[in-house]
Amino acid sequence: MANQEEKKLEARIAKDEARISRDEAKLGAEEKEIRGLKLTIRGITAIVLILAAIGGIVVAYLAYSNRTVYIEKSDIEAPEIDLAPTAPGALNDMLVKAGDTVTANEVVARVGDELIKTKIPGIVTKADSTVGQSYAAGQTVVAMIDPTQLRVVGHLDENKGLDRVTVGQYATFTVDAFGSKKYTGIVDEVSPEARSGDIVFTISDQREEQVFDVKVRFDTTLYPELKDGMSARIWVSAE
Repeated sequence: MANQEEKKLEARIAKDEARISRDEAKLGAEEKEIRGLKLTIRGITAIVLILAAIGGIVVAYLAYSNRTVYIEKSDIEAPEIDLAPTAPGALNDMLVKAGDTVTANEVVARVGDELIKTKIPGIVTKADSTVGQSYAAGQTVVAMIDPTQLRVVGHLDENKGLDRVTVGQYATFTVDAFGSKKYTGIVDEVSPEARSGDIVFTISDQREEQVFDVKVRFDTTLYPELKDGMSARIWVSAE
């Protein structure tokens, strides 16, 4: 009788152990499922955060783009000052060369008996040194610029934000020669007429699009490294 009871007890214990093993296996599977779900939730959360960050960047970029007019085709320029004789004659002396700094009332050349003088200080940009060459009255012998009149001149298509650019707006610009260094200035002039010969045709309908000059004034004493003819890019804060 005792053996029979022991066998029943052993069978019951074995049955309970089997049930416990099944429960443990089920619990392990549930734990794995929960861990997988947690990882999935974390992944989804990370994706949501990334998308939110990207969305914020896009919104910020669009807002910045709407407030800024970018002018890629730009360069540093100053009005050319032409020095010429009042009467025809041959070039007898050339006293300067391109790149020279000159003072006001400085003699730069002699054509015939006439001394060619500067009116203001500046920098010589062109000097024909061919002595003996004949010049007509009013023909340029020496060209120069006034460096204080240097401007960043952007060439802006009429359909790329021209209507949002006005005199007095703040502008930043970079110069190819100096990489990503940023310079600042103020819009000094928006040309009232299109640049002669600069016409852009759209691919779709061959419609003519005019190009206008946008001039940005800057403090030349702060940026002495900027020279006439350098290539630049402009961002106008059109707010």
